[in-house]
Amino acid sequence: VHLVDSGGGSVQPGGSLRLSCTASGPGYETYCMAWFRQTPGQEREKVASIDSDGETKYGDSWKGRVTISRDNEKKSLYLDMDSLKPEDAGMYTCAAAGSWWCPRGPGNFNYWGQGTQVTVSS
Repeated sequence: VHLVDSGGGSVQPGGSLRLSCTASGPGYETYCMAWFRQTPGQEREKVASIDSDGETKYGDSWKGRVTISRDNEKKSLYLDMDSLKPEDAGMYTCAAAGSWWCPRGPGNFNYWGQGTQVTVSS
């Protein structure tokens, strides 16, 4: 499956963004999908995941501020981000695991988007 991320940009602290990820190719609806964030010099951090049944999980630092969702008909994945802080900045990338359930680490995700940059500053 091929993934294309979009929706990043520059926002002020407290602002909101919606990231989108569009998939092409077979199997999307059967895959766990996730959003990861990476900053320079740091490992990829899982922001949120959603399995093929729609069950969601969030990283501790993101709970209550982001919402992951998917539209299988549109083969799309979304990340709605609210109350953004400067420390939320980074490259956000969607990923697909070749399984319906969501693995823990990024190494178990098989397909990756190109990433979309989020900047949070005043």
